[in-house]
Amino acid sequence: MGDPDVIFKKRHVTVLFMVAAFSFIPLSCKNDMGVDTACDKGVEHGIIYYEEGRYAGWPANNGIWSWDNNEILVGFAEGEHDASRGFHTLKAGTSSSKYARSMDGGITWTIEDAFERGQITEGTSGEKSGHITRLTESIDDFTDPGFIFTFRRHNSHYGPSYFYYSINRGERWIGPYEFPDLGTPGVATRTDYIVDGKQRLSAFLTVGKSNRREGRVAYARTDDGALNWELVSYVGPEPAGFDIMPSSLRLSPTELITTIRTRNHVYDYSLGHLDPTVTDIRDPITAYISDNNGESWEQLRDPVACTGYGGSPSALVKLDDGRLALGYIYRSAHGSRVNVKFSSDNGRTWGCEIMLREDGANRDTGYPVMVQRPDGKLIMIYYWNNALQEGATPYRYLAYTIFDPGRWQ
Repeated sequence: MGDPDVIFKKRHVTVLFMVAAFSFIPLSCKNDMGVDTACDKGVEHGIIYYEEGRYAGWPANNGIWSWDNNEILVGFAEGEHDASRGFHTLKAGTSSSKYARSMDGGITWTIEDAFERGQITEGTSGEKSGHITRLTESIDDFTDPGFIFTFRRHNSHYGPSYFYYSINRGERWIGPYEFPDLGTPGVATRTDYIVDGKQRLSAFLTVGKSNRREGRVAYARTDDGALNWELVSYVGPEPAGFDIMPSSLRLSPTELITTIRTRNHVYDYSLGHLDPTVTDIRDPITAYISDNNGESWEQLRDPVACTGYGGSPSALVKLDDGRLALGYIYRSAHGSRVNVKFSSDNGRTWGCEIMLREDGANRDTGYPVMVQRPDGKLIMIYYWNNALQEGATPYRYLAYTIFDPGRWQ
């Protein structure tokens, strides 16, 4: 699999956008539900991108990368706000892909247009189109510090999916290139990958179920610089609801772990809503571990039993101190929350839920991504809104939370 000491995790109009950070200091360490909160532990929140009348969302659909010089790059979707749309108030036909880049660990940001940087397709939104080709020459070196990789998809059920890569930290993207279905009903994936060597890369995919609806998780890899891909295994059985949007880590040369956004009930796509007969709606985050490089998987105890109505993808990070950190959003029409948990045994058990933020957003929030900065602090990025607060504007914006995981040992 290449040198086991060379294992890399995904790092998963240009205008200087200055943000005003603010501290969030609750009055107590436990709220009225008995959930641990940020207390006085120096949690800091700020805004990456906000513009009146605009919608910004879904960073977990795009990816995040970071480097030792405090540089962070994160993708998101941006378009016109349209209150008549209901849940997701993004006006149809206005979405475009953007990137936010910080050179100071997430305090200030520049906004970059993905189309201008070479991403000539717009996935499910379809405003821009470009010819998708087959990769004919292998990517030279996945371990190059400038290399990053991202997936796009045509729809969320059966795809197809395609990919771009960059060798200069996203300053310029190369692609798009076809990604094969690998014998599945269709690949409709976001970005979740692990670099294992110069030409070896592991990808955790969301693929269609047998009914060509989203979805289930599969593990695939390439050994020849992305020219050819092998479907190694499915992660868990086909669910009744869905398993989508994995966030994954390599724990050792042979061990992998993935955490998955799970829906334990059936969504009636013909009616456009949840099955009304289902009363046990939990939307947990589930987890699986492999000790044989993804050939087979053991299901672990759910890291999070319930992430609210609509559910949340997870953001999984291995910390410098050896612990795992899991970021996620509890989504509710009555107010969403930003949370984190920690594990000291590679995800087999998890500590209590720590609430980092609870300031009155409705459930059109979340999709977090997270990285650890060189100073040891974590930065979690997600989309947010304050639509339930009196007098607040309804627009969805890209936000961050910075916190020190060393405060919770």
